Amino acid sequence: MDLNDYQQAALRTAAPKDKHNELFHLLLGLVGETGEIAEKAKKIVRDKDSDFSQWDIEDLTKELGDTLWYVAVIADHFGVPLEDVAQRNITKLADRQKRAVLGGSGDNR
Repeated sequence: MDLNDYQQAALRTAAPKDKHNELFHLLLGLVGETGEIAEKAKKIVRDKDSDFSQWDIEDLTKELGDTLWYVAVIADHFGVPLEDVAQRNITKLADRQKRAVLGGSGDNR
C-alpha cells in the first residue's frame, strides 16, 4: 500500500482537525500506543529471558498499525504527506550512514 493512500484511508476514521484538543488527543494516543509496544517488550524481558522470538507477531503488527495510524493523522494535521515523512527519514538516515554517525545521540548529527 502506498503511504499517502494509507494516510487518506486513516483519515476516514479520524476526528475533524478543528475538534477541541484534537492534536493533544492524537499526541497522547501516539505515546500510548508506543507505550503499549514497550510494555509488551518489557514483559518479554521480564518473563521470557529477553527471547524476542516469542513475541506475538500478530499482536505486534496490530500495535504497530495503531502507531502508524496516529503518525499518519498527526502528519496530516500539519499538512505533511506521510510519503514525505518516510522519504525524509530515509534520506536523513542514509546521510548519517554515509558520514558514519548513525550511532550517538542528537537530531543534528
